[in-house]
Amino acid sequence: MSAAEETPGGEDMPWDEVTPEAARRLLVAAVEAFAERGYHATTTRDIAGRAGMSPAALYIHYKTKEELLHRISRIGHDKALEILRAAADGDGTAAERLADAVRSFVRWHAERHTTARVVQYELDALGPEHRAEIIELRRESDATVRRILEEGAAAGEFDVLDVSGTAVAVLSLCIDVSRWFNTQGRRTADEIGVLYADLVLRMVGVQK
Repeated sequence: MSAAEETPGGEDMPWDEVTPEAARRLLVAAVEAFAERGYHATTTRDIAGRAGMSPAALYIHYKTKEELLHRISRIGHDKALEILRAAADGDGTAAERLADAVRSFVRWHAERHTTARVVQYELDALGPEHRAEIIELRRESDATVRRILEEGAAAGEFDVLDVSGTAVAVLSLCIDVSRWFNTQGRRTADEIGVLYADLVLRMVGVQK
């Protein structure tokens, strides 16, 4: 499944915020190439070819290959943070909000598995300034999960000795779905989200 086809019917197409259409085509092609070959093994010619454009056309929209990766990473991390914050700021108990955060976060990493692999695992290919920017977004995602855990512990809902370590474990569990999810597998993205939400609640000591 290509990065352009990852969204199930009924949802917005990924990358619809990227304009003009030529810039979007190049970005989608870059996601596919980076996921398949890795950032360093992908050339600008590879990306342009996948987009059905000439290599020179790429530089009209993106100054460098690294700029393309940064755009992909920024959009992906913004979306990840949006998902987690929506759950954290929602109604319900801490347990309900944690389960919602995990279900939504896992579902995104499964449905957008090609994109998510690039967003989450090509961080070290970014230049220092862009890498620092993305790391800050990752810190904000971590802080959002920690906030739910802290609120749950304070309310007596969770039994968590190490909030920071548990937040890292929760995020790592969710993110790793993008490495192995297969649309032809026996579980759907929604089913994996439900399973992981249950596992995380058990991790923090919620008794059902």
